[in-house]
Amino acid sequence: MAEPRTDPSGFAKVIPLAADRRGPVPVPEPEEPAAPASELEKKIATGLAFLRRRLTGDYEVDDFGFDPDLTDHVLLPPLRPLYDKWFRVETRGLENVPDVGGALVVANHSGTIPVDAVMTALALLDHHPAHRHLRMLGADLVFRMPVVAPIARKSGSTLACNADAERLMREGELVGVWPEGFKGIGKPFSERYKLQRFGRGGFVSAALRTGVPIIPCSIVGAEEIYPMIGNAKTLARLLGLPYAPITPTFPLLGPLGAVPLPSKWIIEFGEPIETASLGAAAADDPMLVFNLTDEVRETIQSTLYTLLMQRRSVFF
Repeated sequence: MAEPRTDPSGFAKVIPLAADRRGPVPVPEPEEPAAPASELEKKIATGLAFLRRRLTGDYEVDDFGFDPDLTDHVLLPPLRPLYDKWFRVETRGLENVPDVGGALVVANHSGTIPVDAVMTALALLDHHPAHRHLRMLGADLVFRMPVVAPIARKSGSTLACNADAERLMREGELVGVWPEGFKGIGKPFSERYKLQRFGRGGFVSAALRTGVPIIPCSIVGAEEIYPMIGNAKTLARLLGLPYAPITPTFPLLGPLGAVPLPSKWIIEFGEPIETASLGAAAADDPMLVFNLTDEVRETIQSTLYTLLMQRRSVFF
């Protein structure tokens, strides 16, 4: 305690007692904050949370079979090292892809195996500000294959038909289509980066009926992962496949030949082509559909040539 005394001015002055003059009372040191969780601990916690959701059924699957929880935590993570370290994918023009609402991404197709579609989906999920899932449209062969078909469905792919595409875009989904199809991924290495026919413009009709923008997407790098120098047509017919590729490493090196070459990739999303102002009736105008299809194709082809000139080399 302290006792009051009066100074000459008449105001009381507090003078500390002896017990108060022993110095400041020691303040206990604050506890050190807990160390942040390590990367391994975060992965374990994420994995346990995923298992809990699967066991309790706390996840959603849409009418097309798309399971975003399984896609994000099981199907795509093993492919990220390919994207980041092996192909070193560089993305450009992501600002041209809307954050919300339906849109149609139209890209060139190549690579013998359609790895380019998966890399495009990863680019949009990991690097787009809205982290959007790309709902890919696939050929009917994909959905006839025993193991591939259920994985494709669960990862958000669906059959490349106008009815499914239009429904997805009306529901505000980002849809991806590769109009070259097997003609693109199965073309010989000597024709690399030369776009094949874009079909009859079914993807343009779907965009016109739903009024969503068309976003041209140009992919450089996929052509070199499995340079196709031959096609075993007889074997392809026996297996019911559109082609049976022969590359410099496959089948010569056996399973090792399935390892893709580490080419340098660039994925560029071009400026969107608006369709809303044309109206849904424009989808029934064959000449307009043809012209718009040709515009998309020429945009992608021109961008491919530009990107090839900018790339320093195939692998760097």
